[in-house]
Amino acid sequence: MLLLNFTHPLTDAQCAQIEALAGSPIEEVRTIRVQIRHDEALEPQITAIVESVGLSSLEWQTRPLLINPPGYAPAAFVLLAELHGRTGHFPSLVRLRPKSGPVTTYEVAELLSLQEVREAARERR
Repeated sequence: MLLLNFTHPLTDAQCAQIEALAGSPIEEVRTIRVQIRHDEALEPQITAIVESVGLSSLEWQTRPLLINPPGYAPAAFVLLAELHGRTGHFPSLVRLRPKSGPVTTYEVAELLSLQEVREAARERR
């Protein structure tokens, strides 16, 4: 799978946790810089960020992807909409959580299939 990381670089330990949870190896990690300019419209900024990933239309639709979204919620929401439009479905996400201890570090809490979340929610309509 291709892991698109829109936040801080992932450690080797975090990548190993992701592979264990996914039951699949990470073929490639692309860390994409997200620097939002608050005095400019958000949508075109996110579109440009996604364009910088460098995937073709075919790759967006066929390549197994896992997303580590940016921490800034509005950027994450617009990114989700952009990715849904390109892939035709909701992506799966990495959720990190802080580990307890005197030094702040993060571990992988879970992988979330947003498509499965959507399908389950449709059953509750």
